[in-house]
Amino acid sequence: MKKTITLFFCLILTLFFLKADAQKLKWAANNNSYYTIEKGEIIQYELPNFTRTKITDAKQLTAKGSNNALEIKDFEFSNNEKLILIYTNSKKVWRLETRGDYWLFNRETNELHQIGKSRPESSLMFAKLSPDNNSITYVSKHNLYVEDLNSGKETALTVDGTDRLINGTFDWAYEEEFNCRDGFRWSPDGKSIAFWQIDATKIKNFLMINNTDSIYSYTIPVEYPKAGEDPSACKVGVVNIATQQTTWMKVPGDSKQHYIPLMQWIPDGSSILLEQLNRKQNEAKLFLCDPKNGEVNQIYSEKNNSWIDVLTTENEGWKWINNGKEFLSLSEKDGWKHLYRISKNGKTETLVTNGKYDVIDIKAVDEKSGFVYFLASPENATQQYLYKTALNGKGKLIKVSPAAEIGTHTYRLSPDAKYAEHRFSNHKNQKISEWINISTQKTIKENDRNMTGSGNVEMIQITTADNVTLDGWMIKPTPFDSSKKYPVLFYVYTEPAGATVKDAAGYAETFLYNGDIAADGYIQISLDGRGTPVPKGTEWRKSIYQNVGIINTRDQAMAAKEILKWPFVDKDRIAVWGWSGGGSTTLNLLFQYPEIYKTGIAIAAVPNQLLYDNIYQERYMGLPQENKEPFIKGSPITYANKLQGNLLLIHGTGDDNVHYQGAEMLINELVKNGKQFQMMTYPNRTHSIDEGEGTTAHLSQLFTQYLKEHCPGGGR
Repeated sequence: MKKTITLFFCLILTLFFLKADAQKLKWAANNNSYYTIEKGEIIQYELPNFTRTKITDAKQLTAKGSNNALEIKDFEFSNNEKLILIYTNSKKVWRLETRGDYWLFNRETNELHQIGKSRPESSLMFAKLSPDNNSITYVSKHNLYVEDLNSGKETALTVDGTDRLINGTFDWAYEEEFNCRDGFRWSPDGKSIAFWQIDATKIKNFLMINNTDSIYSYTIPVEYPKAGEDPSACKVGVVNIATQQTTWMKVPGDSKQHYIPLMQWIPDGSSILLEQLNRKQNEAKLFLCDPKNGEVNQIYSEKNNSWIDVLTTENEGWKWINNGKEFLSLSEKDGWKHLYRISKNGKTETLVTNGKYDVIDIKAVDEKSGFVYFLASPENATQQYLYKTALNGKGKLIKVSPAAEIGTHTYRLSPDAKYAEHRFSNHKNQKISEWINISTQKTIKENDRNMTGSGNVEMIQITTADNVTLDGWMIKPTPFDSSKKYPVLFYVYTEPAGATVKDAAGYAETFLYNGDIAADGYIQISLDGRGTPVPKGTEWRKSIYQNVGIINTRDQAMAAKEILKWPFVDKDRIAVWGWSGGGSTTLNLLFQYPEIYKTGIAIAAVPNQLLYDNIYQERYMGLPQENKEPFIKGSPITYANKLQGNLLLIHGTGDDNVHYQGAEMLINELVKNGKQFQMMTYPNRTHSIDEGEGTTAHLSQLFTQYLKEHCPGGGR
């Protein structure tokens, strides 16, 4: 019913202040330099002078018998930085290109050789060098393998992997909803590996059908647990490299009724720390597990009346401090997303961040200086700034970002928090891209600076009759005549998986429109209501529990009613559109509030919440077998008989995320009730509807023509 990793976030990833994150940047061990890819070569830059050193060139990365250098998708250095693991020839697994080929380049001998060359092409996943740099482990075809770098011998560490019994990586639902992909971890001593095993053998297939690629159609099965269906069983094992024997962690409870979204070794290697979520995802437990015998000890637990998000303080789980005696953890238990330091045994807990603000993202922990750096926005939820505070929990909140730069800041800090790549932008299109010294806040390299600003985006706030204030953005037509009335096009998302409003360059736009929509005379507006994941505290975010499709729909409609009071708004030309969860909101608004919304374009929507996957839908709505009423009450299909305006329904038949099934069910309901509408299907296109020649251009033209026909632009 979303998704943060589908088109909504594809849009966000094009924004100015995030563009550089697509660049592969790896900090060197000395923290004063970094590695990156430039024109197929790996380059090192030494700070603060940005002294450039070429680490590899095309000739070095050209395999014997080949005329072309490896195309570097990603790379990783060994601990001693003498070896470079190159990832190439990558292919998609659901959303991201996480399978491919791996090659190892030895900087001392200048040798290049392929890893796992006996395995099928582009089948290796998440290859990692051992801590002692003597071997490499990877997943292929749902089994774990280790390869000795001296002898080249390849050994299978698991042999039971199948399409549905998954070792070292995850099934569709874990990947989509927990962002879990890399499913194994080397022990610090390099003698064993901890890994997830997902048993999806009991998950029912959802069958998509391909009608176009052969004379006879064929089905495409996807293991997909819908709301109310049991999840895949999950367990964590530790395999001994020498013996290939696996010890399973004795995590309590039915493995089909809980989730394990996080797992990592503690720094000394004596235990594994993992997080278990119950089926409803409203209770989290942390267990220390003995890798030798599988015995577990619960050290921490947390309950919530709604749900508990999986929150990490570094890429693979928790940040350990104080020589491995404590770890950092994020929690919303006091009503705000705050940082805590917790002792290894879970008995001592210290609140690090304190106040009425949310920690948006941890950027660096500088134990030497005793500070943690993080993004937050205590005063304006549409912005974000870098702050720091003392790790002991006794310090004040210190704003690091320049006070004069009002808007959204992003940072990539060196591990020691000395240097950072800093990017700033705001809705006025003011932009800065630079490298800075964090302690002095001085620029050491400026890439781009434009503080003159441009454009006609306005940040707005709307307070509804329910006394709820929504942040938003608005773009008025150009030129604009306040004595005339203009149509309004609302862009909506509204679910817990994403927000649409940010005081940053590039957020405010109608990206599907083919042409200049402002010049064509449309007011464009987007608003974030209750339930969206913005830094306004837990009450704001969790108010949508068992209210998806209800409270978020009402907030949008009540805000629209206030906007209709504006003298330059034409109440007879009100349109709304959205994608995925935004498509669902579009349907709900069009059906539940036909007196407001006259035209709607719903793309890849979920008309019936019972059709979506269990991890997402049960997290926010509970279990349908216990209480189905909220699912029905929040589903657009329930209100289809109230359609009065113009509806364009768009869906890809190859959507493995939000199934085309829902569109057909909605069509039946609309037909039954004699409701006229228009429909466009895109054969075999996925949730992003961008596959195939001409698809994106066709969708854009369709969107634009429908809007112009049913909600004409221009002042009247």
